[in-house]
Amino acid sequence: MNTPTHAREDILEPDLPIIDPHHHLWDLRPMLGMFPEPHHHFVAALVDNAHYAFDQLHAHLTTGHNIIGTVFMECGAFYNGSYGDALKPVGEVEFVNGVAAQSASGLYGPSRYCAGIVGHANLMLGSEAGAVLDALQAAAPRRFKGIRHAGAWDADANVLGPPFHHPEGLYREATFRQGFAELGKRGMTFDAWVLEPQLPDVIDLARAFPDQPICLDHCGTPVGVSAYKGKLHERFDEWRRNIHELATCENVVVKLGGLAMAFCALPEDGPAAGHGSEHLAALWRPYIETCIEAFGPERAMFESNYPVDYWGADYAVLWNAFKRLTRSANAEEKAALYAGTAARFYGIEHLLA
Repeated sequence: MNTPTHAREDILEPDLPIIDPHHHLWDLRPMLGMFPEPHHHFVAALVDNAHYAFDQLHAHLTTGHNIIGTVFMECGAFYNGSYGDALKPVGEVEFVNGVAAQSASGLYGPSRYCAGIVGHANLMLGSEAGAVLDALQAAAPRRFKGIRHAGAWDADANVLGPPFHHPEGLYREATFRQGFAELGKRGMTFDAWVLEPQLPDVIDLARAFPDQPICLDHCGTPVGVSAYKGKLHERFDEWRRNIHELATCENVVVKLGGLAMAFCALPEDGPAAGHGSEHLAALWRPYIETCIEAFGPERAMFESNYPVDYWGADYAVLWNAFKRLTRSANAEEKAALYAGTAARFYGIEHLLA
């Protein structure tokens, strides 16, 4: 893994407890050659991070910020094909539960990596998705919290590129919603990943299931590449209107981050171009402040989205940028934004004890 070219920054507020509620673990090396567009902005961003497992995660989490625990987010890695197509995502949860056990041994410090695990189940199985959810829970009884079934889609296929094949309007499909209803029967969470133009789909889903806890990933993913290149400012007001509308759904929380992904063009250059936290904070301020204004600190949580956000931000610098954006927040607000909201949403309050 390459390191950014800028000088290392001093860590801001190094004692502030942080739960990083969104990171991945994977080994993409066997698959990189399969991508038909190796120079696509997202695929290019993966090259330096094709292998991201315990050692790489540990190196980032110990760069100076007080990371007390993390939540793993599904990413289609370590599937076990021998379980069959519907159940193969169980392999990912089994793998991550092992990583969590490695961290829980205490040999690597007091932080608890993967204290919460978010897996994947294909909700287009309808009511049959319930059996998959049960198998995921059985694979990590103390750590499995819920699933993400991403719905990111755009008419311009080059926006997302070859790794993503989600259908248009997934969250509005009747069969999907039959599967979605299985989450509520089991008290599980749902993470929603869409692109900014799709935010009305999440609003509709949240209103249809007002008792289902939903987390909107990555500030709703503003897009600044391909057909959207140069249009972030033009589309900001529509994004902001939808964020405020979604925030009226009390069952929804938001993750503050993901803005250093290649999709967002915030920054445009990468990977790991070496931007400092002041520059990144200035780029992200309109989105982060809007989300906090709309949802409030008690329904918002900062995230790293690592290693995807390595495209535009070194791990230590990324958290410095967030801390610059919350300089005026009081201690209670910071406690919620950096750990409390994540702990409550994912049921890992023991990390705060």
